[in-house]
Amino acid sequence: MKEYQTITEISGPLVFAEVDEPVGYDEIVEIETDDGRTLRGQVLESSKGVVAIQVFEGTGGIDRNASVRFLGETMKMPVTEDLLGRVLDGSGQPIDGGPEIVPESREDIVGEAINPYSREYPEEFIQTGVSGIDGMNTLVRGQKLPIFSGSGLPHNDLALQIARQASVPEEEEGDDDEGSEFAVIFGAMGITAEEANEFMDDFERTGALERSVVFMNLADDPAVERTVTPRLALTTAEYLAFEKDYHVLVILTDITNYCEALREIGAAREEVPGRRGYPGYMYTDLAQLYERAGRIEGKEGSVTQIPILTMPGDDDTHPIPDLTGYITEGQIVMDRDLNSQGIEPPINVLPSLSRLMDDGIGEGLTRGDHADVSDQMYAAYAEGEDLRDLVNIVGREALSELDNKYLDFADRFETEFVQQGYDTNRSIDDTIELGWDLLSELPKESLNRIDEDLIEEHYREDEAEAAEVSAD
Repeated sequence: MKEYQTITEISGPLVFAEVDEPVGYDEIVEIETDDGRTLRGQVLESSKGVVAIQVFEGTGGIDRNASVRFLGETMKMPVTEDLLGRVLDGSGQPIDGGPEIVPESREDIVGEAINPYSREYPEEFIQTGVSGIDGMNTLVRGQKLPIFSGSGLPHNDLALQIARQASVPEEEEGDDDEGSEFAVIFGAMGITAEEANEFMDDFERTGALERSVVFMNLADDPAVERTVTPRLALTTAEYLAFEKDYHVLVILTDITNYCEALREIGAAREEVPGRRGYPGYMYTDLAQLYERAGRIEGKEGSVTQIPILTMPGDDDTHPIPDLTGYITEGQIVMDRDLNSQGIEPPINVLPSLSRLMDDGIGEGLTRGDHADVSDQMYAAYAEGEDLRDLVNIVGREALSELDNKYLDFADRFETEFVQQGYDTNRSIDDTIELGWDLLSELPKESLNRIDEDLIEEHYREDEAEAAEVSAD
């Protein structure tokens, strides 16, 4: 191990030093300052004679007399099943007052890409207890399904609700995954201290912490640490899933803060910026995170991701949601208008999408009528939304009786189906039964996306009659 005192420049979170031997990319570095502090960093760029080091704790207190030591290894995460129930900072150090971590293994945080040949196709249902997701945009094990939100919207409340309610329903008899446990990895990046306290209070109050590992990177922590936090979280998730056979749900919030950290580091390196000042390699960087979700043939566990991002200016064409949409398998969209109406959670199901939903629902997976009910509710709600625009022009009196029923359906869909509060945990059966209640407000002949046998079995005549009386 060589030690250098050859720092030539300090720029933002970066330190530049001269070296006389090759240094590996991503190699871990220790920097000892004059006041005796030891700071950790990582080689960001290595060229002949000069290296750029990103310092996790920030460059405050570092001068040209500081000593630089290259440890000859990349950053590793100490992993063990005992991490469940622990709270760590953004660099993987315990901050919950518990004992030091005694690892069973130390895994490289960059991880290895899953061989496409060894990937199993995601087609098994995860129940979040949220009707807007389970019923209309179903989450599947091994999927990456982001939440697109905006500043001031309650995405943190939805994240906490999913973290404490998410579960794997009982397996069908003979399923190979029988006996696998469920765990949640929660990675927070760039959140405020107030948000961190809310997260921890909820985790402790509900007992969700017992099956969770929490990584906390706060807004006043160095931006460089923010780029490491999701990789530590995903490395822990991969260990629990593929070594300990857990079904792991990884919730990462906020991806926007992560991308801002990439932009800050890129500016310090004087890189040529891409769209809106973000690095040109941001697509690749995000893909390295998102593609770590999945299932592996022969392994019982799975890694499922729900990244959460706030769209700057509610602009879904912004580079962060735009690139995320290309990489992931759909999105859950939170709506500002629904939020202003008091709908909790304010999920707008029309622009939302789960590309793997059809493979995770149906006979033997959730309920045989799930797909039909979901399709019919989509169609009816979309029809009601279109008619709302027409009502603003001609009024309800000019519409037909059926049109008015679609309008009533849209109102009830928002206030009864999407609206459920953040403490209500609905099973998939409860969600579908509620869907039948709403659809029974429409005439049988308008249910053209549902099998006739299912209509005969589940259609509520009393709901239809009540709707007729209400209309009169």
